[in-house]
Amino acid sequence: MMKDCYKNKKAFTLLEMLVALGIFAIISTIVVWIMITSFRSNAIIWEQLKTQNEGRRALQEVIDDVRRAEESSIGSYTVDSASEYEFSFFANIDDDSLREKVRFFIDGTTLKKGVTNVEGNPLNYNGEENIVEIAHDAVNIAKNAPLFLYYDQDYSGIENALDFPVNITDIRVVRIQLELEKDPTATPVPLHVEGVVSIRNLKGN
Repeated sequence: MMKDCYKNKKAFTLLEMLVALGIFAIISTIVVWIMITSFRSNAIIWEQLKTQNEGRRALQEVIDDVRRAEESSIGSYTVDSASEYEFSFFANIDDDSLREKVRFFIDGTTLKKGVTNVEGNPLNYNGEENIVEIAHDAVNIAKNAPLFLYYDQDYSGIENALDFPVNITDIRVVRIQLELEKDPTATPVPLHVEGVVSIRNLKGN
């Protein structure tokens, strides 16, 4: 009789161990899942911040250059071309006295800046364009969201943008809007950064 009780007690202890191990395994799985989710969330947040900061720097660069737009060094009109995803103009963006041809445009998901120096005798803008990347993960084209919108001299902040194709001589104000998305599966909506700049040398024209 005592032997049977001992066997039952031993079997009950083994069952307790199995239950305890099962509970431990469940708790461990939950803890690991929480840690992994936390790491992923932190990684997404940091990537979003990095992307947003890059976008803001790029936006500021566009604004600074567009604000300085003026007639070219050979007498060409201030604005060279203007479309939804590309804007080209003349401005003195370096330390010399000559104006460069500056072009901002989206290539795939990369916002790029092209600069062509004036050179030769007589002066011309036929030289090589130096292109650099200033922002990545731009999804404007995929989202059908124009990078550039243009306004005339009556701009007050509430009217509609000029229709495309734009008459470049009507442009007085440019709105730049960047849609940035590092990972479409990780963020519900793209990050949006935008700015508005007046071409100061065309204000009185």
